[in-house]
Amino acid sequence: MRDVLPDLLAWWEAGETIGVGTVVATFRSAPRPPGASMLVGPDETAVGSVSGGCVEGAVYELAQEVVGTGQPVLERYGVSDDDAFAVGLTCGGILDVFVERVSRETFPELGGVAADIEAGRPVALVTVIEHPDPERVGRRMVVRPEGPAEGSLGSGRADAAVHDDALGLLAAGTNATVTYGPDGERRGEGMRVFVWGFAPKPRMLVFGAIDFAAAVAKVGSFLGYHVTVCDARPVFATTSRFPGADEVVVDWPHRYLAAEVDAGRVDPRTVLAVLTHDPKFDVPLLEVALRLGEDVRPRYIGAMGSRRTHHERMARLVEAGLSADELALLSSPIGLDLGARTPEETAVSIAAEIVARQWGGSGERLATTHGRIHHDD
Repeated sequence: MRDVLPDLLAWWEAGETIGVGTVVATFRSAPRPPGASMLVGPDETAVGSVSGGCVEGAVYELAQEVVGTGQPVLERYGVSDDDAFAVGLTCGGILDVFVERVSRETFPELGGVAADIEAGRPVALVTVIEHPDPERVGRRMVVRPEGPAEGSLGSGRADAAVHDDALGLLAAGTNATVTYGPDGERRGEGMRVFVWGFAPKPRMLVFGAIDFAAAVAKVGSFLGYHVTVCDARPVFATTSRFPGADEVVVDWPHRYLAAEVDAGRVDPRTVLAVLTHDPKFDVPLLEVALRLGEDVRPRYIGAMGSRRTHHERMARLVEAGLSADELALLSSPIGLDLGARTPEETAVSIAAEIVARQWGGSGERLATTHGRIHHDD
């Protein structure tokens, strides 16, 4: 929903009615993740995508019908055995799309949710997408880490059960469909809810104010990270040199990272790119990073340098007392082997390794691999 929120909010504020289709579950090689949305505006404009083009036409028509009837619909799309190019996914995946009508009357909480997202405040939006009682399909509840929930899913028991799970998904920054009994029973079936977890953007911390850092900051921002560039040298760490970064900090890298950890601003969604390849900067920094506990340890820690630099750095880290298990957390030399030469090409190499680490990819050419293209979450 993030991508289409500006258009959705503009129509909503104007008092218009919008058809909204959202991916709520995927199976196999579905092209778009849960949370991807498409709008059908009052002027019949289509905004966004749920499948990268495969079933947009069918969802568009269904959204128009839902706007007319007001009755939400949960529809499953997959490959058609008779004609894979009809209303189906030619990639072989399956996805569930929930289509609903959105207006000021049906979604009065949208303005507050949009304000939270814009301000970077965590907020979860829960929607009933399936229930034995049709009257409860489409009900919403807005959950925030602090304060009471807004709205109701139809009963206090269901609200209480879903509220706790929504907070857990929000903390992880993920979207998911969760199944309960009709009244929120945890071991039952019948009610399915979709939880959007609108957490602040994950962070990318880039250490070393060099030309490669500018390219990494740019690609990190493109991937959806909040990017910080940090260097102890004020003459190099300037905002003018790093227009792609959200912030530029002048501080010793190890001291800055430790302070951010203490402040609760580093978590397992964070990625670190250590580009200084200078032992007086990167060794103290990596000592801090590699010794962090699992609850705050970044999911990716990479360090730039030649093979010689890598071996010397590893020797210094061993001298500093880091264990083999801690050293195994380090990606060094940083990036995948793409034959990169320029800063921009190197940034793509680093980004490719980060993506592969996140989703369990091998980094090999898809043309030479077998099996499903998309890995399970």
